[in-house]
Amino acid sequence: MKNYYGSLCTELYEILHKDAPQEELDFYLSYARAGERILEPLCGSGRFLIPFLERGYDIQGMDLSEEMLEKLRRKRPGAPVVRSDMTGYEPEEPFDYIFISSGSISLFTDLEVCGRILAKVRAMLKKGGKFVFAAETMADRCADSEDYEETASVWTAAGETLVLKTRHTYDAASRTQFSPGIYELYRDGELLQRETMDFQTHLYKPGEMELMLREAGFTEVQVYASFDKKPVSLDQPEMLLYECTC
Repeated sequence: MKNYYGSLCTELYEILHKDAPQEELDFYLSYARAGERILEPLCGSGRFLIPFLERGYDIQGMDLSEEMLEKLRRKRPGAPVVRSDMTGYEPEEPFDYIFISSGSISLFTDLEVCGRILAKVRAMLKKGGKFVFAAETMADRCADSEDYEETASVWTAAGETLVLKTRHTYDAASRTQFSPGIYELYRDGELLQRETMDFQTHLYKPGEMELMLREAGFTEVQVYASFDKKPVSLDQPEMLLYECTC
């Protein structure tokens, strides 16, 4: 399944990215207000959601990967999360603030689908609510590689070795970066489990996302080049940050 986090993929992600980068966490926390309803779609294993809960915020999470959500529930039993995709999620009440971290909006490589998701987010917000997220840009393009190369190797809590092999190709017509991965779990050199994942990301060009946001109904859009809200310059960063008000 495209852009789905399976069991080995989730395990590796949790080891390598257990905690949210502080600068990025502070950026998303800066929009949170006590008493407001917050939603984090694509919350994964909770590296952003859990710090929000620890600070007392009224936040809900949503993700399609049951493997990711199971990791989250083990760390935070009773966490208010649901398994759903973006288009099928129907909250009982609108939200004051919605954020998607880590450039995950770029996982929606079908731009027609992405446009519907942006409109869905707009519909889930209260009047004056904010949607904040990051999108990957052309500056984040990886060099093409014909063969799979080992890009990560970690020890699991069970003393096993988890290896990731990845290759990259780029389609200029759709501006889609294809990064399929092979995850392999070993014990004493013996292969125990193998999992293939098909990851794809859309790399945005300048002005592309802003147009989509306005078509989705957002009336105000601010774009930043860094988590300290530095304005965008001629040198495009690997990620652009969007602050949208409806």
